[in-house]
Amino acid sequence: MSEITFNSPVDIGPLSTPDGSVTVTDSASTTKVQVRAGADTAAASELGVAYGRSQRRADGALVCGTRPDEWTIYAPAGQASTIASTIPTEGFVTVIDITHGRAMLRISGSNATAALNKICNLDLSDELTPDGAVFSASVGNVGCDLVRDDEGAQTSFLIGCERSFGKFLFIAVADACTEFGLSVPHGWELHSH
Repeated sequence: MSEITFNSPVDIGPLSTPDGSVTVTDSASTTKVQVRAGADTAAASELGVAYGRSQRRADGALVCGTRPDEWTIYAPAGQASTIASTIPTEGFVTVIDITHGRAMLRISGSNATAALNKICNLDLSDELTPDGAVFSASVGNVGCDLVRDDEGAQTSFLIGCERSFGKFLFIAVADACTEFGLSVPHGWELHSH
């Protein structure tokens, strides 16, 4: 896997409300490695995270049980080769660097859930999507993979989608935050005024 420079579809941000109750940040350069592995493989044992859950490894990478027998590993930018090399490949296992094919953003803050609930087809309450939850949903009518990945005591979601929808998704999420005081830069509005 070659580490080439990542060019995000989003070239602004982070955007934040004056009171800090919600922040939207482009996270597209995050390393994203997809692993598909049979349940009886060393890779599945090594990853050890159940479908619908996530867990940080000792190296700080976030391992997500994205679908049955499928995991996505998120890490700081430029680490795809390093992350991929940690996965045993014996048996029915594929390891693919999907970094450049996926856009990603992070929405955080006390109003993050309220903003997302306006444009997401799932109930994002703490009971149904606690910290560590991994799930797929429609966000702004875009099919997305989400991880509830709280930072400190602050609610936070990582949202990934196909790269071609990245800018639209960022705009839709930012628009959902305007009622909380987020100011959207000219040209990044969902609706023209």
